[in-house]
Amino acid sequence: MTFNDIFKSSFLENVTAVSILDIVLALTLAFCLGLFIFYIYKKTYSGVMYSSSFGVTLVALTMITTLVILAVTSNVVLSLGMVGALSIVRFRTAIKEPLDIAFLFWAIADGIVLAAGMIPLAVFGSVLIGVIILVFANHKDMSNPYIVVIRARDHASEEKAMDYLRANVKKCIVKSKTAQKGLVELNLEIRLKDDNTDFVNGLADLPGVESAVLVSYNGDYMG
Repeated sequence: MTFNDIFKSSFLENVTAVSILDIVLALTLAFCLGLFIFYIYKKTYSGVMYSSSFGVTLVALTMITTLVILAVTSNVVLSLGMVGALSIVRFRTAIKEPLDIAFLFWAIADGIVLAAGMIPLAVFGSVLIGVIILVFANHKDMSNPYIVVIRARDHASEEKAMDYLRANVKKCIVKSKTAQKGLVELNLEIRLKDDNTDFVNGLADLPGVESAVLVSYNGDYMG
């Protein structure tokens, strides 16, 4: 070992491992594709409360993944250390919508593919995935289930409400029933015949029916 080897820095040698042009190009494309993913997420969101912070997270996640993969591909030793470092990361945020998981993986996949230099694959794949999600997420299916909550005064009013409901919907299933003195509450899963929900008004006007509520049923029934 010479005197010069003592002051030799391997850190400075890694400065030019990735060119400035590659960094700017990769991060710019990652930002553009992240914005595209954000746009598709905003157009297809069907939850209760829209969160713009999740959309910003998709943009940031695409760019961060690109940054990490650029570093990994430039140094084999660094890639092994990065695997060990990322393996201890734990995310505690709950994902409420199943489609949100697809958007997270989409953003990560775009970052990986872009950093690997497969730009046409990243662009074409993102456009194709975006079109597919737009088509299927915005497709309205009349077979989607709904929940009707009926509050009736007695058994006779309950039977009239059930007969009226069976005549105006495609399918009707009792999910739960609560009986009290002078009050019967029914929770029913229904399937609509068409996109018209005016039958709920007629249901509420029936004699003995105090109220009728129609809500969208997302499958997380709590009974």
